[in-house]
Amino acid sequence: MKMILAIIRIDKMNATKKALTEAGITSMTATGKVFGRGKGLWDAKVLEGVKNDQPEALALLGKEPRLRPQRVLNIAVSDENIQTTIDTIIEVNQTSSPGDGKIFVLPLGDAIRVRTGETGTTIL
Repeated sequence: MKMILAIIRIDKMNATKKALTEAGITSMTATGKVFGRGKGLWDAKVLEGVKNDQPEALALLGKEPRLRPQRVLNIAVSDENIQTTIDTIIEVNQTSSPGDGKIFVLPLGDAIRVRTGETGTTIL
């Protein structure tokens, strides 16, 4: 059993939910708007200007990376669904641009359904 923690673009949330459901991954928790950054600058408009060699855009880059709004998904999956979940998230969210997100796979010791007290992978 693993916990998949995925940080994705806000505008990819609905497509991600739909794709995961179609892949048989129906349970998840999503955190509202969170802010973060990867290794580099992200301002999409400025970066587009830099690609087009606009000097104003180069001047705006600055030294400090900005935080971008994202969503965080927490998905508990059984071992046989780990790769399906990862592949589905990547397929929907990969744009080949900075800010596509990150996926972390964490060990999950147990799962317990509060209502019934059931435990293990059968409740996932």
